[in-house]
Amino acid sequence: MNFLLQKAIEGNRLSPAEALDILKNAPWTEVTQAANLVRHRINPGNKVGYTAFRIVNYTNVCEITCSFCSFCWPAHSPEAYVLSLDEIRKKTLEAKAKGADQIFLQGGVNKDIPLEYYTDVLKMLTQELGVKVRGFSPVELVRIAEFNGISLDELLDIFKEAGLSSVPGAGAEILSDRMRQLLSPKKLPAQQWCDTLAACHKKGLPGSANIVFGSVETPEEIIEHLDYVRKTQDIAHGFKSFVVWTFQPQTDKFPIRHVRGDEYLKLLALSRLYFDNIPHIEVSLLGMGLSLGELGLHSGADDINSIVIEENVLQNHGLTSIEQAEDFIKNAGFTPYRRTLNFD
Repeated sequence: MNFLLQKAIEGNRLSPAEALDILKNAPWTEVTQAANLVRHRINPGNKVGYTAFRIVNYTNVCEITCSFCSFCWPAHSPEAYVLSLDEIRKKTLEAKAKGADQIFLQGGVNKDIPLEYYTDVLKMLTQELGVKVRGFSPVELVRIAEFNGISLDELLDIFKEAGLSSVPGAGAEILSDRMRQLLSPKKLPAQQWCDTLAACHKKGLPGSANIVFGSVETPEEIIEHLDYVRKTQDIAHGFKSFVVWTFQPQTDKFPIRHVRGDEYLKLLALSRLYFDNIPHIEVSLLGMGLSLGELGLHSGADDINSIVIEENVLQNHGLTSIEQAEDFIKNAGFTPYRRTLNFD
């Protein structure tokens, strides 16, 4: 086996240059085998986690206009909306009836929404309906703070007091400033994305991190992304998991390419080898489907990032019920356990 893979198996940290060498040159089967060994060292036993949550997109108005996104609309569009508290309550009660007890609250950057809307929604969800809430991408948080003339730390204190318990690592895509200019020049630069999540983690608002690849990014930029995430984790220790996604065709404004199954599994496995400081690797059933997801559980992943009730931005190739999730994990040869978004 490749000596760099052996180094990772033995628990020694890979450098960015070594990770790039593995990505470019190591056989994907050897990388996945090594990652499976590391997965069982970090998370011994045969358990695979799943969770149950509903995504609530509280608005589709967004001024960021990402080139790859077909979900957002300008505020004057007849398709634009901001959900009322009653509409969010109804969606939450529907999710609870299906066994979900968590809400993933995410929308767009909409300057017309008052701060009280967010706090009222958080209080309703957590105090009235008794669910846990993960919400707001880094760019949403930064812009909400700016729109209201307060600091990010002040906003996080307000949201945490209202009931927010975690923040997703959304809007990362590729943490390379060249790629971010292609994807969405109005989004946060790579370092600000990291700094924003570090601030969340220091406030006791943990979450996940991810990568979205399958465009014109280079291998070097993929490793740059992984290193940004690992350095942030070294500082703030708030990433509970890491997820590998691929771009899905939504618009003709952004180039995407086909990602082969072996390419996806290799990057998933490399993530397990590189992140010696992130406890869990999630395979994206929603994005990659069940067959590749099952292979992912034997390639370094220990979680299936499901079930998801309602997904408006991406096509959902995953699972929609707790029974499906448990059956999938059992059929893959593992023992399912249900966890929260924060892996509590």
